[in-house]
Amino acid sequence: MKTNTICVQGGYTPGNGEPRQIPIVQSTTFKYDTSEDMGKLFDLEAEGYFYTRLQNPTNDYVAAKIAELEGGTAAMLTSSGQAANFFALFNICECGDHIVSSSSIYGGTFNLISVTMKRMGIDVTFVSPTATEEELNAAFRPNTKAMFGETIANPALTVLDIELFAKVAHAHGVPLIVDNTFATPVGCRPFEWGADIVTHSTTKYMDGHGAGVGGAIVDSGNFDWMAHADKYPGLTTPDESYHGVNYSERFGNAGAFITKCTTQLMRDLGSIQSPQNAFLLNLGLESLHVRMKRHCENGQAVAEFLHDHPKVAYVNYCGLPDDPYHALAEKYLPNGSCGVVSFGLAGGREAASTFMKNLKLAAIETHVADARTCCLNPASSTHRQMTDEQLKEAGVPAELIRISVGLEDIEDLIADLAQALEKC
Repeated sequence: MKTNTICVQGGYTPGNGEPRQIPIVQSTTFKYDTSEDMGKLFDLEAEGYFYTRLQNPTNDYVAAKIAELEGGTAAMLTSSGQAANFFALFNICECGDHIVSSSSIYGGTFNLISVTMKRMGIDVTFVSPTATEEELNAAFRPNTKAMFGETIANPALTVLDIELFAKVAHAHGVPLIVDNTFATPVGCRPFEWGADIVTHSTTKYMDGHGAGVGGAIVDSGNFDWMAHADKYPGLTTPDESYHGVNYSERFGNAGAFITKCTTQLMRDLGSIQSPQNAFLLNLGLESLHVRMKRHCENGQAVAEFLHDHPKVAYVNYCGLPDDPYHALAEKYLPNGSCGVVSFGLAGGREAASTFMKNLKLAAIETHVADARTCCLNPASSTHRQMTDEQLKEAGVPAELIRISVGLEDIEDLIADLAQALEKC
């Protein structure tokens, strides 16, 4: 099926007389007639459910839809996008290992990798998203287990050269993990460019209505774990914590990664998405293909308006011809990137503060990728403890505004921005 059809009908096909909409299975546990029946589930010899912390039918239906959208072989839902990124990395990394990551990623993920996972004994080398092949190769070590990046970085809006990063990762025998949150599979399918595992904060465009926090991990099924068995013993040798199962032998490349992530990490850490949130997520997915088109159209129009405004010093948006990532966007995002635009005001911090105070339609929120337009000046909110010099070093200078363009009428949005700019 085409992407538009998968958004509406993927992941769940009701039988005769069954619910047309995905049912919410709001239950912690599931009943079986005999201990032997349940034992087969614990031994991974039969399909079914025994405890929602590991799996739930509602979640599995929605995960299956996301897997179809990305062109993957298996997927799972998590409690948040942060949990998805942590699980995806920790599933193949342990104390003493190393990660190579693009430096242009969401601040929370940067902190997860550089601080929290470092405390767990997992080191990282950050590389520029514009690094050459030689520079990328130089970042690898014998103990490197994964490479990570974001299709469109939040909030820097850089575009990852997925094909190049995948080429380098595979040359060193490791998978490329790509966070595809901002592009969504409607805009880009990283597996088609060589990525091996995709993650999402489903809280953003996939949900699209600010209704539920969640995350997802999708496996392409393309990475050959057994060919690199010495690097990934957790996937290629018996797991003594789970009946001695060898995930790669039992489930093959198509299912090993997600099965291990579920039976081991979700079992022990429990960061599962609630069935209610999965249901809400599916409602968002059903209109994702329609909404993303409008988000991209509105984002492009806002970027062009700001680009030509005398009080705006610069605009970051890969849809603009003079943006440094425009060529990569044309390659990976030919149908549009997203609705998030960042720009700097010529009047600096004071002008940014005035602009934010005079917005009427755009709401001041930390959220992005919502049906409603929202706006943020990091210097006066999320990064207010930093000096102007520190802000500049962090890539969020005092004059920077990030706007997540929603689905409102574009004339109304531009009118709101225009009147706020007039007062700066």
